[in-house]
Amino acid sequence: MFSNKANSIFKEVIAKYHEIDSVDQEFSNPYDSKSQAIEHLLYRKCWIDTVQWHYEDIIRDPEIDPVAALKLKRQIDASNQDRTDMVEYIDSYFLEQYKNVDPKNNATINTESPAWGVDRLSILALKVYHMHAETIREDATSTHKDTCQKKLNILLEQQVDLSTAIDTLLKDIENGDKYMKVYKQMKMYNDEELNPVLRGEK
Repeated sequence: MFSNKANSIFKEVIAKYHEIDSVDQEFSNPYDSKSQAIEHLLYRKCWIDTVQWHYEDIIRDPEIDPVAALKLKRQIDASNQDRTDMVEYIDSYFLEQYKNVDPKNNATINTESPAWGVDRLSILALKVYHMHAETIREDATSTHKDTCQKKLNILLEQQVDLSTAIDTLLKDIENGDKYMKVYKQMKMYNDEELNPVLRGEK
């Protein structure tokens, strides 16, 4: 199942990141971009999400220096663009995988592309990791741990459901029961031609 592979790689990424646990650490992808294309994309995707998760923690520091906060906001913006780009790369992989499938006459389109489901699965892996950490935090109260364990149970159930839904969608596409139609995000705020502020307009 595709989701088994994805969830395994996401766990690998998150564990690797937390060996150093720094947003500034060097990134290295252990999967070859050609012979292990989807693994390469999944690893990179989750790494981006993991770094951004910690960016979001840092920027919420009430004592953060305003100059540092502005720099970090720019890094979050760039990370968001990288995240979107990676989703589109993953969808391009799926489009290539299923390019020879002829959709059935009654085939339907899904509310989201497979890669956006993968995007949510990657974020969910981070939620599971960090919620589990709260259940074993030595300085936390038993009430806090119990509350977090209940939340973790829900996250784990959600992870199973989302994994099943992604696998089902891919099987439906493979069988011609659904078809892919990917729309580029066309974000406007980073484009100098589309954002009036970047164009220099007042």
